[in-house]
Amino acid sequence: MIRYTLKCAAEHEFDSWFQSAGAFDSLTAGGHVACPTCGSAKVTKALMAPRVAHGQGDLTTPQSDAEKALADLRRKVEENSEYVGVNFVAEARKMHEGTVPERSIYGEAKPAEAIKLLEEGVPVAPLPFMPVRKSN
Repeated sequence: MIRYTLKCAAEHEFDSWFQSAGAFDSLTAGGHVACPTCGSAKVTKALMAPRVAHGQGDLTTPQSDAEKALADLRRKVEENSEYVGVNFVAEARKMHEGTVPERSIYGEAKPAEAIKLLEEGVPVAPLPFMPVRKSN
């Protein structure tokens, strides 16, 4: 995984993680990376300094208010929802159709699958983090 500081056409800066440099290139070329502030898909890498560990402190501890809010959201989702992994689309559809009991779930879906769920009236939303089971 690689973390980039990004900037949109409106000069909003934000960070995002990508599987590789090539993944960043293909996702931005396809218009799949957007500014969380304004929604612009015109996103480029911003100038950033490398992050070097000094042997002290915990690099996984949230530092900024935004990182703390994201960590809190993640904790709440994981404590109050069931992780269904790649079965997310099927489970969400079954709940919508009433064939299984409703419950809070989260998992993984390809963008096209998530759009199809929305078109079917299934209420879904993307999460701004990867499930713990997918983190290295």
